[in-house]
Amino acid sequence: MNDAVVAEGLTFTESDPGAFLRPHVTHLSAYTERHADPMVQRRPPFAGVVMIFGFGAPLALSGPEGSRLLASFAGGLHDTYVDTTTAGIAEGVQVNLTPLGARRLLGVPLRELANRVVSLEEVLGGWATTTIERLAEAPGRAARIALLDEALSGRIGEAPPPDPRVGWAWQRLVATRGTVSVASIAAELGWSSRHLVSRFHDQVGLAPKAAARVLRFEHATGRLRSGMSLADTAAVCGYYDQAHMNRDFRIMAGATPRELVPSPCVIG
Repeated sequence: MNDAVVAEGLTFTESDPGAFLRPHVTHLSAYTERHADPMVQRRPPFAGVVMIFGFGAPLALSGPEGSRLLASFAGGLHDTYVDTTTAGIAEGVQVNLTPLGARRLLGVPLRELANRVVSLEEVLGGWATTTIERLAEAPGRAARIALLDEALSGRIGEAPPPDPRVGWAWQRLVATRGTVSVASIAAELGWSSRHLVSRFHDQVGLAPKAAARVLRFEHATGRLRSGMSLADTAAVCGYYDQAHMNRDFRIMAGATPRELVPSPCVIG
């Protein structure tokens, strides 16, 4: 478990999930936020599902589905950004899940969460209410992480696993960073493209092509942050050209690549 880190009014403690959760959870941290003035942030999409088990001041979220004011919520796969505003004092635990881990935890078609943010109680009912109450009573961030790790492991362990064929399709997209064609994946599965899209919508949330764009965007952002030029990043990450990458970044992040990653990015 990493020690608490303080940055811009945020104090948090990170921990690797337990062995059972690792295939399903990519990030687990407990946090405390204290902001005298509203903190506004633009959050680009990532290839996962975020859940906040929070208490205290709610977060204002503005995305494709409109605006919500929530302390605890789940956000499905997005292919565009969400704006958040934090004010006051808030505490909680953040969990980032793989899409298939979220499908197993929630037990609902993830297409119902695509490009949406909903209250945890809306998708997890009384289990969410009880878990949030227990987290609020826990003595500190490390105890909260341990408590939620155990609670998530129990709930996921009792749930049926997702379709392994969709899991394979998702892993093919992840492994190729979104560059493999949907037709190729469907052919390898012996499915029609239409059937793949239908099953993928249920288990992952977005259609395969939209999910591939998110994976490609993540890959490109990482390359730019490592210092790769714009032109080389566009070529390596499978964009037709630099203009194509710029268009995708504006949709995903509301900014050009140079605006999102101003340094050490250099024009190629």
